[in-house]
Amino acid sequence: MSSSPAPDQTTLGALRDSGHVHKPVKAEVRDNLLARLAAGQTAFPGILGFDDTVLPQVERALLAGHDLVLLGERGQGKTRLIRTLVGLLDAWTPVVTGCEINDHPYAPVCVRCTRLVAELGDATPVSWKPRDERYGEKLATPDTSVGDLIGDVDPIKVAEGRTMGDPETVHYGLVPRTNRGIFSVNELPDLAERIQVALLNVLEERDIQVRGYPLRLPLDLLLVASANPEDYTNRGRIITPLKDRFGAEVRTHYPLALEDEVRLIRQEAVLDWPGTAVTVPDHLLQVVARYTRLVRDSPQVDQRSGVSARFAVASAETVAASAVRRAAITGEPQAVARVCDLPAVVAASRGKVEFESAEEGRELEVLHHLLRRATADAFRALLAGTDLSGLQSRFDEGATVETGDLVPAAELLGRLGTVPGLAVLLARLGVEEESPGLAAAAVEFALEGLHLNRRLAKDEIAGRTVYGG
Repeated sequence: MSSSPAPDQTTLGALRDSGHVHKPVKAEVRDNLLARLAAGQTAFPGILGFDDTVLPQVERALLAGHDLVLLGERGQGKTRLIRTLVGLLDAWTPVVTGCEINDHPYAPVCVRCTRLVAELGDATPVSWKPRDERYGEKLATPDTSVGDLIGDVDPIKVAEGRTMGDPETVHYGLVPRTNRGIFSVNELPDLAERIQVALLNVLEERDIQVRGYPLRLPLDLLLVASANPEDYTNRGRIITPLKDRFGAEVRTHYPLALEDEVRLIRQEAVLDWPGTAVTVPDHLLQVVARYTRLVRDSPQVDQRSGVSARFAVASAETVAASAVRRAAITGEPQAVARVCDLPAVVAASRGKVEFESAEEGRELEVLHHLLRRATADAFRALLAGTDLSGLQSRFDEGATVETGDLVPAAELLGRLGTVPGLAVLLARLGVEEESPGLAAAAVEFALEGLHLNRRLAKDEIAGRTVYGG
């Protein structure tokens, strides 16, 4: 809801006296976008990684007054981006009180409001609608009907005595009920082609027709749709006349920079649960981000389906959950994720990836391999050049250290004893406050990195991991 209070004008006459100016919704969006750009403010809060690619195209489309289609693989933030457009509407807008399709008091279009304004004039009651209530959304499914989107005859109104030709017998669908707002159709190609035809008039003539009535209802709205590239040829397609009526098509993408992937995980993952304190160090989030990008680029994975950003978010949440589980079982005072929690993401994320048919039966093997690569890459990126000889020397004489997802941090550090260069290791990983949990997480990351670079041996037995020389 808008944080500012609604204006106090409650009649058409008071609205005119206030100097209010009626603007079409696209002009409203354009003016607010220009104001944001001029002030150096972001127009799309929470959208990461699109600053130099997608967002400029969306801004141009909105400034041109175009309806648009966002085209991209699953989990690229298309719906999230569409929902931020609501912030470009005015905080409040006046409507004729009781109108089903949000008629502006200056320019009513439905039969009821036209009659009301003609009868009452300046005494016509006015209400104020906040921007959040001016957004409508429909996930396109094969069972969606024209009545759902546009409207249909209401049998109850007919039974009350109205004739079939009376426009007031119409029960409006989602699109006209979002009049003077923004309407989104998610996964547009999944909409049956005969239903897509119903949107042709909405996009071009800006009106709707119901059951052959001579009903011309000019709509004022911004229509935005999302689609996956494969949908043009697989599950369905956007019919050519409808594609032609959209003013702009904008291609989205997964985060191009590793930093954006990490920021996205940190923003979207639920890592701070009520009543439960859990810490996922940045170096582990980087491992998860690198793992996601390796899976996304792997030739064993079906690239047509993509690897959603939800894959990375769910993986980070699984790592956090593993740390919380360890703390609950062992009584650790602080739940801190460690490298031993990473393997849990493989089984949990297997169902979120489509593999090539030749890899059937090898899915877990492929994912484990990519996770090891991601860990090794993160180790080299974060700890390259760090002197870890003091840690490694503890294993040169045959000593071993056992760890695992149920080994508390204090127990792991106790088995290692004093670790030379621990302060330097923590500093390189960006750990500002030293605690047993964070120290154990840093040491275990270093041990795993040394193993992956063939400087330590490692055995995994019944859920336990043993590092040795």
